[in-house]
Amino acid sequence: MTITKRKVQTGAYETFIHEGGAGNSETILFLHGSGPGASASSNWQGVLAEYAENFHVIAPDILGFGETDHPTEYPANGAQWMNWRIEQVLNLMDALDLEKVHLVGNSLGGVISLFLAMDTPDRFDRIVLMGAGGGLTEPTPELGKLANFHKDPTAKALRNLLSWFLYDMTGMEDKLDSIVEERMELFNRPEVRKSYEENFSKTQLSDMLVPPSALKRMKHEFFLIHGHQDRFVPLASSLYVMDYLENAELHVFKQCGHWAQIEQRENFIKLTQDFFNRNKVLNRV
Repeated sequence: MTITKRKVQTGAYETFIHEGGAGNSETILFLHGSGPGASASSNWQGVLAEYAENFHVIAPDILGFGETDHPTEYPANGAQWMNWRIEQVLNLMDALDLEKVHLVGNSLGGVISLFLAMDTPDRFDRIVLMGAGGGLTEPTPELGKLANFHKDPTAKALRNLLSWFLYDMTGMEDKLDSIVEERMELFNRPEVRKSYEENFSKTQLSDMLVPPSALKRMKHEFFLIHGHQDRFVPLASSLYVMDYLENAELHVFKQCGHWAQIEQRENFIKLTQDFFNRNKVLNRV
């Protein structure tokens, strides 16, 4: 299934999206994570086509990352960054005439998914959270390196950083080198680097926490996926969220780090597609 790329007007700026399966009745919105040179492409290019066979899929570059227009005036703090990103997603849905969508959120994208469910619950259906940070209270050393990458950005430092996303690099060296090259080229653009610095120098982990009272009120069906050896967002973050969500299940992959969609690609696709197709299966019985 072909995935196309284009820009969509979202308020005062344009959002860059990857899109496929436009004729399908249900839409899945994929929200990528953070990190140097992060984008929808770096997170989702290896899996989007699989979903586009049966779903309309959209993967935007989140504001502050990738090919989406970068701000000329920046948010003052992490709470404002989050509000701007919520507005971006809602404006994108309105521009594409999408009343309701499913969500797949990786890391930062998972936090944004939770905030969207809290802010505008009626616009979202089923939600997959992968390595999401909504319950992360203390930064790991690896996350600290990620947040400070802009202070001395080199290709060697980026390769080290991204290698820590993986549980096991065996057989992944060429793929990792390709990802490093793509992300370093993107990060070296002045507007991308400036957005990264503004984002990570002004955002606190407390800006990312979702209150238990809000989690308890979410009626959506959630499917949480976490790598047991995730060193950027430890499993404890998903366990925290699971304590309060009323309708959720959690799948933990052993021998897996922060990139389940890469290290456990086939299982990730099967589990999430089964989750999104569950009602369809039941309706046929």
